[in-house]
Amino acid sequence: MVLETLDWIIIISFAALIVGVGLSYTRRAGKNLDSFFLGGRNLPWYIAGISMVATTFAADTPLAVTELVGQSGIAGNWLWWSFLAGGMLTTFFFARLWRKSGVLTEVELIELRYSGVQAAALRALKAVYLGLFINAVIIAWVNVALMSLLEVFFGLTGNEALMWTAVAMVLVAIYSSLSGLLGVAMTDVIQFFVAMTGCIILAVLVLNSDKVGGIAGLKSNLPDGSLNFLPTIGEGDGLGKTLGLSAGAFFAYMGVQWWASWYPGAEPGGGGYVAQRMMSARSEKDAVYATLFFQIAHYCIRPWPWILVGLAAVILYPNLPAEDVKLGYVYAMRDFLPTGLKGLLLVAFFAAYMSTISTQLNWGASYLTNDLYKRFIAPESSDKQLITASRVSTILLMLVGLVVSTFVNSISGAWGFLMQCGAGLGLVLILRWYWWRINAWSEIAATFAPFIAMAILQPLGLEFPELFLYTVAFTTVFWLAATFITPPTERDTLLNFYNQVQPDGAWGVFNEHKSSGRIINLFVCWLSAIAMTYGLLFLIGKIIFQEWQSAGMLAILVAVSFVILRIFVGKTRIFE
Repeated sequence: MVLETLDWIIIISFAALIVGVGLSYTRRAGKNLDSFFLGGRNLPWYIAGISMVATTFAADTPLAVTELVGQSGIAGNWLWWSFLAGGMLTTFFFARLWRKSGVLTEVELIELRYSGVQAAALRALKAVYLGLFINAVIIAWVNVALMSLLEVFFGLTGNEALMWTAVAMVLVAIYSSLSGLLGVAMTDVIQFFVAMTGCIILAVLVLNSDKVGGIAGLKSNLPDGSLNFLPTIGEGDGLGKTLGLSAGAFFAYMGVQWWASWYPGAEPGGGGYVAQRMMSARSEKDAVYATLFFQIAHYCIRPWPWILVGLAAVILYPNLPAEDVKLGYVYAMRDFLPTGLKGLLLVAFFAAYMSTISTQLNWGASYLTNDLYKRFIAPESSDKQLITASRVSTILLMLVGLVVSTFVNSISGAWGFLMQCGAGLGLVLILRWYWWRINAWSEIAATFAPFIAMAILQPLGLEFPELFLYTVAFTTVFWLAATFITPPTERDTLLNFYNQVQPDGAWGVFNEHKSSGRIINLFVCWLSAIAMTYGLLFLIGKIIFQEWQSAGMLAILVAVSFVILRIFVGKTRIFE
């Protein structure tokens, strides 16, 4: 595929714009670690929220949705739609607590919440495990997705695609290592709107092509069941019978996965770059609103252009083998975009890639700098030395990510690996805010237990969902035993944490204000927000497919849920 001069002008102009915007924040980022990793804790909710959405929109995301839709129809998206309950739990139960904690990173919270040498050891372990190891896996799968795009779109070999991916990553590392989170967040805003504009244009062009024939043609040419929003419980055979889920798989998705499993961007209780954005917000109210906006945009607004192209690809490329279904999106780009728009959509993909990689580099460097270098290696370092260490860590992560990219062949395999690594950890991450008895040994046990379970269970030939459910059960028993066998966190540490964060829940003698009523109101907020968001997700879909009666009913659900949410947010008094 040869790009025209106009396409190259668009691509080069976008790269120059992003680097220029990022570098313009270099001086502000260089003041101290708070400025470099949290933007001075002064981001308004809409900047923090858009940055969250942009980060979860990587080069792999449209391809992954295309694969799900191609194999199982719209209902295939329940694989990730099921995480909404966990996201809304973070919004109402944890966003304000993260902002109140005053920590720089998620890992720093460990020594605020726990005591003893075990807390220090856990902090160091997680700084390396999350900041370097897990982060490198995430970077690698994002790189693999971009490489797949380059191979198909330009006909490049694997090594050539890796070389150009490395060029893109170096470009990201330059501005993210100099501009810090503030530059990352501001470029995220630009990248998000560019990426969404490109995806919407592609969806419109593909749907209105002669081979698809608009919405009417799409509906008439797709196999039966492709447009069903809800899964069927049973042994379906993919497209044509919606998403065939066993009872165990459906229970794993909807009943267990969202609260039990640690997964990047959907961590139970918040965590990772989502926690980083909440802590960077200028107030507790901004932290809550940013996270709420993230959930709505992530689940309702962003996926529909991808879903439509994925459905159209079923018609346009019916003979693609199962392992290449995701490439239907790239083929649609190649075949239906005219000169200029090819450059625009490539820019959209590069924007999605850059927003994710810049966040992963900044987030990972925060762990290596704040929770390893500053805490254990050079605690007396000056602000200037720490900023230098932050920039060196960013470059180090870039290099490690590129190396790991050469060993990762499957995006879905990397997803599954991370899901299994965190199976059962989620409940500890939730309860550490609401139950005083959770201690460092609880989290240590929950971190290592999934690996022990996998070593025992995988040789038996178990696969998802059985392997996941058994791992969650094993991990839960393991960390509960560790909790009650070991002594609790020291009283002074618990008291300091409680006074700093003022959490609700089971805090015994520490809980002076007895806020059980607020927890009930928060649960109502949580449930109404879930209903509102799922309702809006389906409402947009019904409007697109011109099913007006269903759209009207869903509009009522959204309106009623919104009113309930507004009433009970006021009753929680969480912003006082």
